[in-house]
Amino acid sequence: MPSSVFDSVSMQHLWSTDELRAIFSEENRIQKWLDFEAAFSQAQARLGLIPQDAADSISSHANVANIDIPAMAAEMRRIKHSLVPMLKQLIAQCGDHGQWVHYGPTTQDVLDTGTVLQLKEAHAIFLRDLKACARELARLAQAHRDTLMAGRTHGVQALPITFGHKCAIWLDEVSRHHERMRQIEPRLFVGMLIGAVGTQASLGAEARELEEMTCATLGLAVPDISWGPARDRFAEYANLLAMVGATFSKIGNELRNLQRNEFAEVEEGFTEGKLGSSTMPHKRNPTSAENVAGLSRTLRYNAAMMTEAMVQEHERDGIAWKTEWKALPECCLIAGAILLQSRNLLAGLRVDQDAMAANLDMMRGYLLSERVMLELAKKVGKDNAHEWVYEASMRGIEKKIDFSSAMHDHGQISKVLSDEEIAELTDPANYLGQVGTSIDRTLASQNASGWMRDDTTQSA
Repeated sequence: MPSSVFDSVSMQHLWSTDELRAIFSEENRIQKWLDFEAAFSQAQARLGLIPQDAADSISSHANVANIDIPAMAAEMRRIKHSLVPMLKQLIAQCGDHGQWVHYGPTTQDVLDTGTVLQLKEAHAIFLRDLKACARELARLAQAHRDTLMAGRTHGVQALPITFGHKCAIWLDEVSRHHERMRQIEPRLFVGMLIGAVGTQASLGAEARELEEMTCATLGLAVPDISWGPARDRFAEYANLLAMVGATFSKIGNELRNLQRNEFAEVEEGFTEGKLGSSTMPHKRNPTSAENVAGLSRTLRYNAAMMTEAMVQEHERDGIAWKTEWKALPECCLIAGAILLQSRNLLAGLRVDQDAMAANLDMMRGYLLSERVMLELAKKVGKDNAHEWVYEASMRGIEKKIDFSSAMHDHGQISKVLSDEEIAELTDPANYLGQVGTSIDRTLASQNASGWMRDDTTQSA
């Protein structure tokens, strides 16, 4: 019976995706071990270290369909070893050639290289979905380039911005994550064939050739030296996924906040039958946004566990190593869920421009105090301008009148600024700075780089 949110039929869609669960399934993990054994045996055969017939037999039987997983698991519990029970089944299937199975490597060679192969599959999905999220952000940035809204600092209204500006900032951040994801590939996709303590003593004089040939077959790079006790590769990747998750957690949390009834500036896609509450039929909860925001918390804690696993003892450390078996797959499962759900959230997002405009007027013009002060300063000096605008603002807010009226009532300001000037200075559309230019520049830069293109059809 499932006991984990990743396995629960009713909850797994919130915490992972079908694709990622398949990659980190028991079957695929074992298949990656078998892929290693097949590639290694073929390398040995090419170097004349084992018979070619033996290598061919090993390769032909290296299929997880041939492994009795429940029997393997029972044997693991009996002998307390994570790989040998699988090897025993492979040996038995290969008959006389089975004696050449796993001739030289150590368990960690197989398990760690297998993990890298799983990560490589997951990485391709992450890149695909990261691009999809970026395309949605670019679309929103373009569509709402000029959609006025209140910019907020410290949780309260500050100055006018546009919703497109907010989305373009997110897009710019996501583009850096994509760059980091590509940069990490040569460091991460590295195999390992180093033997018990990293010296390759069990592999003989041909050790380097064996390692190069095996890794080449698996599509992996070759390390300069053992990375058995050096877990920075996996820790870096987990923490990179945590950074990606944090960005989308921020986006999800922001969109959740903007869906509050008091703001009502955006709403996630609503489908027929979606239920907000078991007792309050009227509710349309921001479930997608809050799920994206919440998932990242677990991802960050798992990434912290992966950082802790870097602290290894001697040449191999089963205590630290085994924590990776839990934390790293979960990092990937959660990251996949975050990206998929973020893509869907952004694709279905509804933007209420009228609500944004109404909220922008909520402060009755006081949002433009900075602009008035700066323009007034050109005529009367910065200190005088700040003092006069402050006085007008405090009196106006207390009297509950709009900013324009407050300035009209101020003796000094009304003498310096005409009604027409006050009207122009308190129009939010006239104080957006370089918003439009910066959005255009960001979109042009991201489009020119080509990284957001959907190349799934080409790769197919």
